Amino acid sequence: MTEPVVPHGALEGLRIVEFAHVVAGPLAGGLMADLGADVIHVEPPGSGDTARGMGPARDGVHLWWKVSGRNKRSVTIDLRRPEGQELARELVAGADVAIASLRADTLERWGLDWEALHAVNRTLVMLQISGYGARSSMRSAPGLGKVGEARSGVVNLTGFPDTPPVHTGFSHGDAVTGLMGAFAVMSAMYRRANDPEFDGEWIDLALFESLFRVIEWQVIVHDQLGMVPERMGNRLAIAPAAVVNTYQSSEGEWITITSATRRSVVNVIELVGLTEERLQELESQRAQSDLLDEALRRWVSERATEQALDELAAAEVVASRIFSVRDIVNDPIYRELGDLISVEDPELGPVQMQGVIPRLLNHAGAVWRTGAALGEDNESVLGRWLGMQPKAVEELRRDGVIGPVPAAAERRESVGRAQ
Repeated sequence: MTEPVVPHGALEGLRIVEFAHVVAGPLAGGLMADLGADVIHVEPPGSGDTARGMGPARDGVHLWWKVSGRNKRSVTIDLRRPEGQELARELVAGADVAIASLRADTLERWGLDWEALHAVNRTLVMLQISGYGARSSMRSAPGLGKVGEARSGVVNLTGFPDTPPVHTGFSHGDAVTGLMGAFAVMSAMYRRANDPEFDGEWIDLALFESLFRVIEWQVIVHDQLGMVPERMGNRLAIAPAAVVNTYQSSEGEWITITSATRRSVVNVIELVGLTEERLQELESQRAQSDLLDEALRRWVSERATEQALDELAAAEVVASRIFSVRDIVNDPIYRELGDLISVEDPELGPVQMQGVIPRLLNHAGAVWRTGAALGEDNESVLGRWLGMQPKAVEELRRDGVIGPVPAAAERRESVGRAQ
């Protein structure tokens, strides 16, 4: 099978092995894969990652996986078998990073926990994601991102005062954990590159901790003032200034208007025709936030969407239409930034998805493939990483330790040759 050509990126040469499924761990690996890291996604033969079957499908082909699995190599290993566990440790021995999201007791039983992997690779960086943290009394309890969101405090703050708490409309807890995990891995890699005595690093990250960290004010406000901030709709329980909300135009469309300084609120006050001198000062603005909110709501409701946005922009008030995905794919700024790209997929043809974010000027990375077929890279990875001969790989396949060659892999290769 032809080895795919991987574009250069800032993390070219970084080797990562993932024993992580669904969202948080694979997103951490995916962000690094976008920037050039060589990421091996380990899956069970036959069934594969649960994420392969998540979300909507077109003609039986699930779409979410095409993005969440992009830029990675799929290797199938039966980790329940001792031969599979040994093969996994061999992969880790030649890696820089391991990412795991299996339960702590499962990792220990399979010899894939921190102590076991550190023993085979003394400079390994391991990111371990779990529901409650690998060093807590609930270390082996199952956990999912939505539970992490609930425990972080963010769900209690989201929604309207007279309605139930609201989860955001995507895998919020998983996504922020993935971001935090990638940041932690890069921090450890910096230390490894600059410390001649580096003896590996274990990053233990619970699914609630990342969101908990980024709501910076909630603990200190409770500690010092005894406050328990609650839901305030689209306004903020602790806001930088008095104007933060969504408003409906005369056309029934929604826009968001926000302020962060005293001056920005003064601009709103002047725009809507309020003249009270006391509203020039920040504390008075906060005290009269309901008055400002109602005046702005009335002002927006009397104008068409574009008219309101134009007048707000002229007054240097920050505002935006609330985008649907239809707005996103038609927006010129997304296009100018290269945030929307088209990638060739062997099953679906050209598909549109997010570009590589964040952008690096000199080592940008690229999207070189959609999510791999299950076990698509068994031969190339076991041969290139471990130096296995084709006969040895075939024996593993015959014994059921790895899976068969998927038909989609052949289709991808034929698409590559055609291009």
